[in-house]
Amino acid sequence: MAMKGLGTPEQLRDPDYMPPLAKAVPLGIQHILAMFISNVTPAIIVAGAAGFGFGTPGVGDLVYMIQVSMTFAGIATLFQTIGFGVVGARLPIVQGTSFAFIPIMIPLVAGQGVEAMATITGGVICGGLFHASLAPFVGRIRFALPPLVTGLVVLMIGLALVRVGIQYAAGGVPAIGTPEFGSAKNWFVAGVVILVTLGLKFFARGLWSISAILVGLVAGYLVSLVLGMVSFGNVARASWLLVPEPFHFGVEFSFAAIIGFCLMGVISAIETVGDVSGITKGGAGREATNVEIRGATFADGLGSAIAGVFGALPNTSFSQNVGLIAITGVMSRHVVTIGAIFLIVCGFVPKIGAVIATIPIEVLGGGVIVMFGMIVSAGVSMLAEVDWDRRNMVIFGVALSVGLGLQLEPDALQHADPTVKVLLSSGLLPAASIAILLNLLLPQTLPDDQTVEEPEGVRHDAYLRSTPSH
Repeated sequence: MAMKGLGTPEQLRDPDYMPPLAKAVPLGIQHILAMFISNVTPAIIVAGAAGFGFGTPGVGDLVYMIQVSMTFAGIATLFQTIGFGVVGARLPIVQGTSFAFIPIMIPLVAGQGVEAMATITGGVICGGLFHASLAPFVGRIRFALPPLVTGLVVLMIGLALVRVGIQYAAGGVPAIGTPEFGSAKNWFVAGVVILVTLGLKFFARGLWSISAILVGLVAGYLVSLVLGMVSFGNVARASWLLVPEPFHFGVEFSFAAIIGFCLMGVISAIETVGDVSGITKGGAGREATNVEIRGATFADGLGSAIAGVFGALPNTSFSQNVGLIAITGVMSRHVVTIGAIFLIVCGFVPKIGAVIATIPIEVLGGGVIVMFGMIVSAGVSMLAEVDWDRRNMVIFGVALSVGLGLQLEPDALQHADPTVKVLLSSGLLPAASIAILLNLLLPQTLPDDQTVEEPEGVRHDAYLRSTPSH
């Protein structure tokens, strides 16, 4: 529900309307609170997979990644809200670091230390530029990505990440193999985060509900502070000002990284199209124009490429903020601009990143269990729109079997070329590729004598006939 005194209904549906500053500022900050933890979490996960960050000498590089995550999410958001030339939708789109690329990045950096970030930098730059190049054509490739494909992709992203959430809640990768891993204390702290988050999400209203994960993390942080799990040593050593450094981690152009980031750029572009459509429908009650979709895609890709130059990870539009616009009823792009400026200011203050880096891994684990679970749920929700005939069941089943199977058993690819192994072991790219190709190549109907025989005891015909079509 919108706040009183913001403007007339017509003004609130106008992206160019500027609400009174006293109300626009808290609304803008509210947008940042809704995405703040989700924006910095990918940096923490990638650093952890590489082997630097929490409890390691490389915590300074983690703080840098957290800072540039904020800075370039803010800059990419300004590309969308203010825009220049063909870049930007001129809509209240909030950009943030994308979770979608994490399954691609983890195999590229796993256990290789901060040196592996040079490969990520090269991949982000190339993938971002490729993403931007899709802008004139993005509307034409949507046919290849129906809910069957996009829902599977989102589901695979979530399934690739849920293991990370459990590992973090149990004590993090460094604790694996020690008595500390999975201790009652670790699970208690993670449980506090989950319970507080769920309590606020379902029983609170307004900002409390929107910021449930953030408040849940604060609650878990306070509990871990009482239990002596927090160290502030690095906060004292952190400076008050950080200027992002071009090629902070160096740059290396790996074929596997470039292909992976480019392919995921297609998925990210389609996600942005969906978010733009969601904003215009939810906030203004209309369809998005081709100019808005094209501008949003340009900003998405260009924002990612520029972030990559400075060692940040790829950006994409944040769906939770689309929902926030529908809740507040405020369509003003200037409100989001205020939030973006606040985010950029935070990005220039390393003390903030150092404080974030003091969050115990168990606390973050509780938060990401909820976040990654919601990604899986979002994928299932998208798949609910699919007409589950035998054709679509075959496509989904084969794609999921291969993708999830390779993700769970990457050693099955031990004889493959290293580049191929990196691309396939994510599970996400093979699943998406198989689903897209089968959806384009298979006939729309499969004759009864060509369908795959179902296992004994598993019959869906009656269920499908009794279930209304979505």
